Amino acid sequence: MKGIPCKDTFFYFCSSMQHKMIDEFKKFISENNIVKPGDRILLAVSGGIDSMVMAHLFHQQDYNIGIAHCNFSLRGSESDKDEELVRQFASDRDIPFYITRFETKSFAKKNRLSVQMAARDLRYNWFEEIRIKNGYDSVAIAHNLNDNIETLLINLTRGTGLTGMAGMKPVYNRIVRPLLFATRQDILEYRNQHKIIFREDRSNADTVYTRNKIRHLVIPVLKEINPSIEMTLNETAERFSGFNEIVSEYISQLKNSISEEKDQFITFNISQLKTFLHNKAVLFELFKPYSITNALLTDLMKVIEGKTGGQIITETHRIIKNRKEIIVSGEEIRKDILFKIKNEQEFCIFPGISSARNVRITDTFEIPSDPHIACIDSQKVIFPVTIRKWKAGDFFYPLGMKQKKKLSDYFIDNKYSIFDKENIFILESDGKIVWIIGDRIDDRFKITSSTKKGLLIKSKRKALVIKPVK
Repeated sequence: MKGIPCKDTFFYFCSSMQHKMIDEFKKFISENNIVKPGDRILLAVSGGIDSMVMAHLFHQQDYNIGIAHCNFSLRGSESDKDEELVRQFASDRDIPFYITRFETKSFAKKNRLSVQMAARDLRYNWFEEIRIKNGYDSVAIAHNLNDNIETLLINLTRGTGLTGMAGMKPVYNRIVRPLLFATRQDILEYRNQHKIIFREDRSNADTVYTRNKIRHLVIPVLKEINPSIEMTLNETAERFSGFNEIVSEYISQLKNSISEEKDQFITFNISQLKTFLHNKAVLFELFKPYSITNALLTDLMKVIEGKTGGQIITETHRIIKNRKEIIVSGEEIRKDILFKIKNEQEFCIFPGISSARNVRITDTFEIPSDPHIACIDSQKVIFPVTIRKWKAGDFFYPLGMKQKKKLSDYFIDNKYSIFDKENIFILESDGKIVWIIGDRIDDRFKITSSTKKGLLIKSKRKALVIKPVK
């Protein structure tokens, strides 16, 4: 560099920085297999500095791209100016452009979400629709290295497992993050070199939001302790990502050995779970997919050690103890579901029945022994009949018995789980129970020597869970 004039020195420095960013961009894409030959990439571009730089980098390297922009209608004319900037960028470079507008606040209110979560759900769902409809291979999001470490600190502050400490992934399903290598300063320098126009969202400076508190208040303090805090935390996240892969493999194998999927729910072996009561980390990783949080972990341990019937409700699942197992159900239960059946042809309006027909009863007719098939005396059935959930006080005469029995006692005798009981339906005629669907008919409705016509009803074999109407 000696002897080079100052102006040339500055030009050389800027050119070197420009190439460094481009080289790092290409290297990161290659090492993480973000773009494969022939891929079409849909870029999510908001108009902010990160996404505008990402769009510029992709266009400069001549990738096959499209641009998608969401107008969330949250900032009035400012949102419209964002849209116009991105539209113009795409138009000037002849890049396919996709636009949508959302009524974000009304969506958030209707779905009981924060505005931030509503915007997230809306945009990711729309990106996927556009990706599929227009044949793109993935959607590129402009998260950078600073976003990644902010996410790590947020997760750490709220409480998290290894996955939360691993930060964002460069590739996850069809979402790619090609700027995770770059700091916010790297992006700013590249923007200045290329004079890329972008728009600043004023809310990015508002420390009422958790991420902005971390960005503007916490990280500056950490930088006083460690000036290279971004790189240090990023390296830490990479190590945790490696640990997470090891632990995930162990947890997957453990889960396969101590749990079993049964139609609509999952069961865990209690005795094997108890061996991990001393290790909260293992229990947390096992039940994390069912929205177990650190706050609920102690309650889960009490359920494991407690009596049958103990349960906890997470945001997405219900976890119940039933004798020697833990049952995890992802479905909600309703006691007021009721179906009115006017004739034999209408039985199939009930989702748990596959067919119903009348049959002639002759001397050679064989009554099916399968509990999923009810064969009852048609003349004893009075339409309309009702299909409903069982309730306390219900009783019937089990086939082969002349004494009535409470359904609750029958369920206990036959070792029904709590989940089974809550999802069983009964067929009722004129106030009398005809059939515990999928199990046993009432003796009063059985086929006898005087029966001329029978009603043959087949139930579906899988556990039936009817979701409540939202």
